Amino acid sequence: MSGSVLGDLFKISTWGESHGKALGVVIDGCPAGLEISEADIQKDLDRRKPGQSPFTTPRKEKDEVEILSGVFEGKTTGTPISMIIYNKNQRSKDYSALKDVYRPAQSDYSYDLKYGFRDHRGSGRASGRETAARVAAGAVARKILAKLGVEITAYTASIGPVAVDSENFNQDNIQKNFLYMPDLEAAKEAEAYLTKLIEENNSSGGTIECRVKNIPAGLGDPVFDKTDALLARAVMSIGAVKGVEIGSGFKASKMTGHQHNDFFNYQQGEITKLTNNAGGTLGGITDGSDIVLRAAVKPTPSIEKTQQTVNKAGENIEINIEGRHDPVIVPRAVVVVEAMISLILVDLLLKNMTARIDYLERVYN
Repeated sequence: MSGSVLGDLFKISTWGESHGKALGVVIDGCPAGLEISEADIQKDLDRRKPGQSPFTTPRKEKDEVEILSGVFEGKTTGTPISMIIYNKNQRSKDYSALKDVYRPAQSDYSYDLKYGFRDHRGSGRASGRETAARVAAGAVARKILAKLGVEITAYTASIGPVAVDSENFNQDNIQKNFLYMPDLEAAKEAEAYLTKLIEENNSSGGTIECRVKNIPAGLGDPVFDKTDALLARAVMSIGAVKGVEIGSGFKASKMTGHQHNDFFNYQQGEITKLTNNAGGTLGGITDGSDIVLRAAVKPTPSIEKTQQTVNKAGENIEINIEGRHDPVIVPRAVVVVEAMISLILVDLLLKNMTARIDYLERVYN
């Protein structure tokens, strides 16, 4: 199976399955001398791990990371960094009754069409559990970005019909509720909405917004490797994400050119933009303003509510999917979005060092 590698200079390769022995990632291209520890990485993994609230799967996984290579005496050596996360609480028997059934909105049917064979235990590589490896790699990328003063903050912007009110936005509140919402009033409404859905054996989708501050200008290329194109690809690779917009996004289709254009202003020796409808890029290249990205996350497809489907024998059947599943994926995906954006930006920073001759002169002279 190809397609498990991301990046050009800062390259990651993830491996493992939801119900296999372990998951892991190999990072190739991390500069030497970066201070990193398992505790640094664990902070982000703890935000993603299951069993944290009434609104996540009850599967109990500590998601403890172990660094196998590439770090010596607390610093990266410049060689490949390999990390492993062992699965401790898998219950594969929960899926035995589904091995010949195509679950709605899951990868079962497409996997059989492509490979003629699939790992039916928790969707194998297509499981959301694969993102633990991405988060581990993203934590390393985040440490690099922090060295440059780049700040990445993602949060739940909406769950179902409940959206964050900009007037109640407080970044400090993101870590103060199970749903990672910066608006505590919206968080209470969303919790009540989810509680009702759980009673009905149903699930919810939502949106995640991510803002990147202090990103240098000049990253990305103007054709296929636009910064916004690479970010969209990376975030869309998260299994539950069904849409990505940057800046004004789909609202741009309803605006006039005069409304949408970000007017320039010169003051105190600096060129700035009066608005940021572009979301931080112009012509695919970062312009120094904040990158603003939103991701639409689908409802959890595994629900105990009766659904219509078919089995491998071609029979029409009804199923109620039992097991341990998140009633909403959004809160645990917040840190995954941060990780994917971190990985892309570090790769772009490394590639941009070769964009101009004066950059090379600055390093080697």
